[in-house]
Amino acid sequence: MSASSPSLLFRGGRLIPEYNQTPETASVRIEDGRIAAIGPDAEGPADQVIDLNQHLIMPGLIDLYCNFREPGNGQKGTIASESLAAARGGFTTVCAAPETSSVNDSGAVTHLIRDIALARGSTRVLPIGAATRGLAGEHLSDMVGLMNAGCVAVGQFQHSMISAKVLYRCMAYARTFGITLMLRPFNHSLVGDGVAHDGLVAGRLGLAGVPSVAETSAVMEMLLLAEETGVHLHLSQLSCARSVEMIAQAKARDVAVTCDVAMHQLLLTESVLAGFDGRYHLQPPLRTEEDRLALLAGVRSGVIDAIVSQHQPHDPAAKSAPFAETGEGLSTLETVISMGLKLVNDGELELPSLLRSLTAGPAAVLRRTARLDVGSEADLCVVDTEHSWRAGPENLVSMGRHSPLPDTALPGKVDYTVMGGRLVWQPGMAPGAQVNH
Repeated sequence: MSASSPSLLFRGGRLIPEYNQTPETASVRIEDGRIAAIGPDAEGPADQVIDLNQHLIMPGLIDLYCNFREPGNGQKGTIASESLAAARGGFTTVCAAPETSSVNDSGAVTHLIRDIALARGSTRVLPIGAATRGLAGEHLSDMVGLMNAGCVAVGQFQHSMISAKVLYRCMAYARTFGITLMLRPFNHSLVGDGVAHDGLVAGRLGLAGVPSVAETSAVMEMLLLAEETGVHLHLSQLSCARSVEMIAQAKARDVAVTCDVAMHQLLLTESVLAGFDGRYHLQPPLRTEEDRLALLAGVRSGVIDAIVSQHQPHDPAAKSAPFAETGEGLSTLETVISMGLKLVNDGELELPSLLRSLTAGPAAVLRRTARLDVGSEADLCVVDTEHSWRAGPENLVSMGRHSPLPDTALPGKVDYTVMGGRLVWQPGMAPGAQVNH
């Protein structure tokens, strides 16, 4: 960001120091892209003064998995459209999945993503490179070259390795060069053509099921290989109670493992599939209430390090087919903080745990920090926790209009998002607005 950024004063907001204390009233001054003062020292003239009326000030949210659809399928989304949706949701840093077209398995694609993000993006975009060429799971990519080009990690996510031998080689290589390896644990042969959790709901609806062991068997294998190689392994998008238990045991043995869960897995279960609603065609699938509660417990205890959006925008046609033929994924960037606040209001999650899982937790996975400290880069968002809204298609910025809870009054509206000292979201900002870098 330019050092000539105008000064900005947020007056009369609420802060939660160290994520474990009662919110306290404070003002925040931003100058030259950094936090210049917090509290009484922040008062005084500024180029722009915004009165917050006790709204919550928190570090900018960080997302470890988002599919921007660019380069690739522009009818589903672009870096411009989806990063603006991210800013609207309070995110200032978003990790871009390697599942692009062309796949991000080379420095050239990484540079392209970064260049587009700098020119058109509303958030900081951190590319994740493909761990194998073309995400085919057979030949390792040039991981070092990807990291040198600007990737923050490598991964496979929705794609599997062809064998445990390739996975072992991948981990050993990543460990040698200190590269974080992000993987979604699933056994491809056990997933098969499954589209829903292998349980009572799928059986009643006649949908092909995905058993829990499709995930848990992969978690066990990945943990054992990670323990053997010493790689920093990040397990992404968990869905099963048993997975949380195994990761807790691995952490107790000092295995270098971190993990995350998608926000919708903390609110929804297989029961929402009853109407064959294609929005909820997801991988991993929504599972049982027992799994949901175990995932929540994992967030509260810190076993689960981060909550992700798992944002996957689709055009309307992709979600209008019969359930099994619809595109996988939800459009979630704009609703993550509101869904989290719903959990807080329902007494299922404490506010400090929610904020940690959306800021400090994912930052630590990326070996970064996310704190509101004097002198730190000014990445923050302001949330009106008393405001409620509905995430219907007409209210979304994302090109994907399939939000998880379109008919539910969701608590909390992001009023302002600041990245590097610049306002990238504020009231009245129209969809398609561009941020001047």
